[in-house]
Amino acid sequence: MLTTPPGKSEFQAWREPEAEPPALVVQVGSTQLRYHLRAIDDLHAWLRQQGDWVALGNADEQKPAPDGSVEAWARSDDNPVGGWYGLKKGLRGRFGSYVPPVLEALGMAEVEHEARGNRMRAT
Repeated sequence: MLTTPPGKSEFQAWREPEAEPPALVVQVGSTQLRYHLRAIDDLHAWLRQQGDWVALGNADEQKPAPDGSVEAWARSDDNPVGGWYGLKKGLRGRFGSYVPPVLEALGMAEVEHEARGNRMRAT
């Protein structure tokens, strides 16, 4: 059981390497979000390239993500998958809410836990 960076919502996350494509599954109540499993390693590598704290920039799919944020990177045509890491249209956003705590739990990143405006960096 993990929590979003502000600590307001709990969720479960697990790997499904046998899925097509392999997925990081996030269960939030009755809602299930799926991201490319490679997002874990790809985000860690990108954070290492940035070399400092990066804003999370949480946003639903229908809302724009702040420039330079983790959320914007997870939607960018310039990332390793060439677009959205989210796998299901309509539930592709919120990457900045759910994937950073996974990296933190794996010891790959530090994540701030303030009420708003959280950031992360690679460890």
